Amino acid sequence: MSNLNLPEAALSRLTVYQRALVELSDSGIKTVSSRELAEISGSNESKVRKDLSYLGSHGTRGVGYETERLIKEIGVVLGGSQPKPAVLVGIGNLGRALSHYEGFQVSGFPIVGLVDVDQDVVGKTINGLKVRNLDELEELVDQTSAVLGIVTTPAIAAQEVVDCLVEAGIRSILNFAPVVVDVIDEVEVRRVDLATEFQILGYYDHLRKFD
Repeated sequence: MSNLNLPEAALSRLTVYQRALVELSDSGIKTVSSRELAEISGSNESKVRKDLSYLGSHGTRGVGYETERLIKEIGVVLGGSQPKPAVLVGIGNLGRALSHYEGFQVSGFPIVGLVDVDQDVVGKTINGLKVRNLDELEELVDQTSAVLGIVTTPAIAAQEVVDCLVEAGIRSILNFAPVVVDVIDEVEVRRVDLATEFQILGYYDHLRKFD
């Protein structure tokens, strides 16, 4: 199941379903219908059924899906049940904010290391973690068994940082820097460009004025 080659849109929706299912489970709800899951996750019933069919889950007529079972099945597809530690490079305003974000830990991606080059920041303790220098990155990755990298540096520094992460053995990187970086084929980079997202929102806001 974990080797499924899912469409990216379906993969994105599965992450939303999982968060919704965890909330349902925490509330003591044992089963959920495709219609209910669609309403909670902002999807539609047919997409929910199709997405869950990739997992081999088809639910039970009149009962729905078992929430705990779905959480586990989606978890396997999204990378298994074992935590995937991450190192965060770039301890500016965004980096500091992300280092305190509890959602990473809850989702199974605990931040286990912080890195920067600013000597006014290196050595300080933030959210229980001592900020290390960039030249200590490989040692940090080895000590923490980190498998993910988070880049929150200025654009001009992003490529160097990504290169250092790759040299340290990191093969999955979340890049918040407003720049496209080059990596070898074996490395997956997901880019989060907040400015672009605001521009898209601005576009839709502009459209509404003509409705």
